[in-house]
Formats: sequence, C-alpha cells, structure tokens
Amino acid sequence: MGAAAPRSGRDTDTSPRDISTGGAGTTGSALSTAVRALGLNAPPPRLALSVVVIVECGFVLVGFLNVMAEEPGAFVLVVSGLSFALIGLLQLVHSSYRLRHFRARWYRWTLSLQAVLTYLPLFALGLGWGEMAGFLGASLLLVLRPVLAWPLFGLITVTAAATGPMLGMSATDSADITVSTVLTGLIVYGLSRLAQLVVDVQAAQAELARLAVSQERLRFARDLHDLLGYSLSAVTLKSELACRLVPATPERALEEMKSILEISRQALADVRTVARGYRDMSLATEAVSAQSVLEAAGIQVTTDFRGAPTEGEVNTIMATVLREAITNLLRHSKAERCRLESWTTALGELVLTITNDGVQPIAQSPDGAPAIPDGSGLGNLQFRLTSIGGSLSTGVDEAGWFVLRAVAPVRWPAAG
Repeated sequence: MGAAAPRSGRDTDTSPRDISTGGAGTTGSALSTAVRALGLNAPPPRLALSVVVIVECGFVLVGFLNVMAEEPGAFVLVVSGLSFALIGLLQLVHSSYRLRHFRARWYRWTLSLQAVLTYLPLFALGLGWGEMAGFLGASLLLVLRPVLAWPLFGLITVTAAATGPMLGMSATDSADITVSTVLTGLIVYGLSRLAQLVVDVQAAQAELARLAVSQERLRFARDLHDLLGYSLSAVTLKSELACRLVPATPERALEEMKSILEISRQALADVRTVARGYRDMSLATEAVSAQSVLEAAGIQVTTDFRGAPTEGEVNTIMATVLREAITNLLRHSKAERCRLESWTTALGELVLTITNDGVQPIAQSPDGAPAIPDGSGLGNLQFRLTSIGGSLSTGVDEAGWFVLRAVAPVRWPAAG
C-alpha cells in the first residue's frame, strides 16, 4: 500500500478563500447561504459521531453473536472476542475525524492489521466471521484514494462471494456473506463520511462567521475613509477660509460658517449610514458639493456631466470615487485648475474623469497598473469598482494634466 496516499484530513475542507472571495458577487453569497442551510438541518457533530460508533459496535456485536451461535469452544470464543474488539477499535480509528493525523501516519499498519484479523481466522470460524470483511472494505474507502479504494472494495466483495463455496457452504449462506459484506462496508463508509461532513459544515460555519466579521470591519473602514475624509477636509478648508475672511468680509465668513455647518451635518448623517451598513449617494449632488469646495480652495473648476444619471449601487460608488478624488486633490495637490466630466458611452458604461494640473502622477507598477500608495483611498476605490465590473486608471494626458478615470456599467444588479 506504499503507492496509495491516504485521504488528507477532511475531503470536504474548504479554505477561507473558497468560502468567500472578499468581493461582491452572488457566488460567495450563494455558497454561504448553502452552508448555513446545511448547518441548520444537520445534526450536532457529537450526535453524528455517536451514531457512527453505535452502528459499528452493533455490527461487531452481531458478528460475535453469530460466532456464539455456532457453539465454539472456549478458546475459539475468547480469540474471536478479542479479534472482534480489535477490528472494532481499528474501524473507529479509520472512521474518527479526530484521529486523522494518526491515521495519515500509520494507515499502512492499521489497514494491514485489520486485513490480517479479517482473513486469518475466516476458515476456522466460518459464516459469523465472513461478514467482518465489510469493515475492511469501509476502512479502505475511508483511508485510501478512490482510484485504489473502490477496486479493492470490489476485490473484497469477490472474495466474500468465493468464501462460501471454499468452505462448503450452501448457495444461500454464500449469498448471505456477500450481501452482508457489501452492506456493512457501504453503511459504515456512508455514515462515517456523513459524520465528517457534519464536522466540516460546523467548521465552515465558524469560518463564515469569522469572515463576516472581518468583511464588516473592512467595509466600516472603507466607508469611514471614503465618506469622512472628504467631509473633514472640506471642514478644514472652509474653516481656514472663514478665519481669513472674518476681518475683511465678515458677511462672507458667515456664509462659509453656514456651509461648514451643513457639511458637518452631512458628515454626521454619513456616520449613521455607515453604522447601518447602507448608503445611497448621488453623483450629481457630489459634483455640486465638489465644485463648491474646490472653488472655496481657490481652484478654477469646469464641470461637464452628460447622459442620464444612474441609480443604485453604481451611482453611489461613482459618487464615492468623486469624493475620494477631490479629497486627494485637496490634501496632496497644488492644483489651480480642475475638470470634472462624466458621460455615458454607447456600450452602456458610465465614465467619470477628474483632471487637474497640480497632482504628481502616481508611479506605475511593472504590469502597467497604478501603484497604490501607502494610503487606502485608491485601493478602496479599485475594490468598489471591481465589485461592480468597473475599473480605475490614473495617468497623465498630453497636456501634462493628471487624470483619474473611473468606468462602471450603467446598470448593475444589486449584490446578494
């Protein structure tokens, strides 16, 4: 059996990346729902494992009672009892999930010992012992890879069918040995695999819960950065402007203070929506707000928004892109002029470009994609756009202006 590698741990192991991709989409959500449904309908792991132990012990007891029915001598009865106990113990080793590491290391020896205990006393004990070959078949199916386990199971079945004629038994007794061997092997194998599946489902549920918490933390961090970063930058900028205007034009300073109050209220509302996990933003509204903030910073702004406005998730994400781009411009640029443009292409895509003459180009990675700086802003935007089938690119145009370009499908079904 040296060429046959054992099954590794749980055949149904699911890695965290398989359970959830970390992005939007219906595949991960459907898988999570299926795992939850399995977990709700599955019995507790301890109960499932207890059923396996009870069934295996029951088969061992039936085999021993069959031997006693033959009224053997005391020596044969004691030897058969010890052999049945060892076979039952070995079968539990091959069926138990907790002993998977021990089984992976010693499976050659345990299977060999079980084979010896199965066939060595067969010709001395007859009918009652022949049924125990089903345990050996179940162990082979549980431990070895299917490409080798199933042919060996078939060989055990053929051996069981030949046992009766070799011992001079009737056709009925021979058929009984064959059927009992097959049924015992399949029942023990099926129950053991189902018990392992219950354990796997419970582990998958725990992993899903951990991933759900992790994804919620990431969502909260992204939303706080994308929403409050813009608002706080605008409050800072307008507060500085109001301080400069107080001595000369207090009326204008008062208007700026009112604007600060409105932005602060909006920031408070944004915090509440982040806590609720739902946001609904408008690209057109953000464009008006961005123009006001940029003009307050002394930046000349040109806007050109064409095409029908989008709704739902696409509109919210594109508004978030505009917010983050303006936040970066205010924090890191010395721009004097800025263009905000948006239009819908013939392919049904919404394109948003933010162009300015003061932002240094972002370094390109070897594959040509924009390298993400230490901050998480552009990374958040790329994540959001990718989740709806969009893309984000940055570069410098022919006039030497820095361009941030976001593309997203106009219509995108809501994620599950």
